[in-house]
Amino acid sequence: MTKSVTANDRIYPWPKVTAIAICLDGCEPEYLTQAIAKGLMPTLARIKAEGTDRLAHSVIPSFTNPNNLSIATGRPPSVHGICGNYLYEPETGEEVMMNDVRFLRAPTLFSKFYEAGARVAIVTAKDKLRALLGAGLRFDEDRAKCFSAERSASSTLAEHGQDNAADWLGFGQPDVYSAELSEFVFAAGVKLLAEWKPDVMYLTTTDYVQHKYAPHQPQAQAFYAMFDKYLAQLDAMGAAIVVTADHGMKPKHDANGDPQVIYVQDLLDEWLGKAAARVILPITDPYVVHHGALGGFGTAYLPKGADRANIIARLAARPELLEVITREDAVARYDLPADRIGDIVMISTENMTIGTSEHRHDLAALNEPLRSHGGLTEQEVPFIVNRVMDLPNGAGLRNFDAFFVATTAAAL
Repeated sequence: MTKSVTANDRIYPWPKVTAIAICLDGCEPEYLTQAIAKGLMPTLARIKAEGTDRLAHSVIPSFTNPNNLSIATGRPPSVHGICGNYLYEPETGEEVMMNDVRFLRAPTLFSKFYEAGARVAIVTAKDKLRALLGAGLRFDEDRAKCFSAERSASSTLAEHGQDNAADWLGFGQPDVYSAELSEFVFAAGVKLLAEWKPDVMYLTTTDYVQHKYAPHQPQAQAFYAMFDKYLAQLDAMGAAIVVTADHGMKPKHDANGDPQVIYVQDLLDEWLGKAAARVILPITDPYVVHHGALGGFGTAYLPKGADRANIIARLAARPELLEVITREDAVARYDLPADRIGDIVMISTENMTIGTSEHRHDLAALNEPLRSHGGLTEQEVPFIVNRVMDLPNGAGLRNFDAFFVATTAAAL
């Protein structure tokens, strides 16, 4: 009988070669289209032509943490519980980051492969994902490595499976707001594949570049040219590779370059009384310089006795909002955990973002016109495999199918 691993009711074939999923954070498909057209991504162009080239859908909200954990578990947020970077806990009255392992409700496929005896490697750009992605791994048998570029100089064998990853790689610890943070991830992946030979490897980047630069801009194209060189090395070593993204990215500014925002907390304060309702923006994380905590998805907790249908109708009438629905509808439509979202869910239109109150958003650090994500218009992502695979397109294929496809390809 062929060996396999079961994680969250999905069966993953045991890979004969390394199975790699690469999550290009914020990779709107147009970035690849334009870079390839300029001749900057010859490896990816060849893989698209000779392998499998599809578009897939991310989970909603189209933010980093929910999608990375969906890729890591092979399931939507209703299963793993991570539905944002940030949440409100009604039982404590506190707003907290959702990067603690206590919020994770399902095992990762990495932990299941590890339990089955596999070698597992995970390299993240930002440290906020590391603990969640590494949940269930142990580092005492040289079968697991899980470290971030952000804190690579302080990684340890006991906690990350790698002492001082920056020295090990010969790549100084990058600034968190830089393209080099993602380059570190790719370089580490190449070194791990060449020297350590994991069975399963996950490489996940940061969208700093994508928040700042549009697909036609030289800085964005230089980023994808850089990625292509590392992809060429991974491909040449024989790994089965899936390239996908956690979400896309759209311009969220007007013709003058000013951010386009609907401040929903201000509206609800006007309609229901100051601070009677609470708007939560799940995009919020410690790294708000490049997006100002403005994204395409928001949720609101309403006061007891509020006329929810009326509030939904009034918000839905606003042209800035694409969709305003009840918690129950959001749970059913987007596979979300009901206890971690508010009474209503809001999704903005393509070039609009959702804010809380105007005075709570510090936009002074936005040096370029705002680009962001979170809604339905950023749900379409690339899904490219360096093997010929029979896959659906669009809504029938999810970014969290990445490791099922990668391990299936690696088992052939």
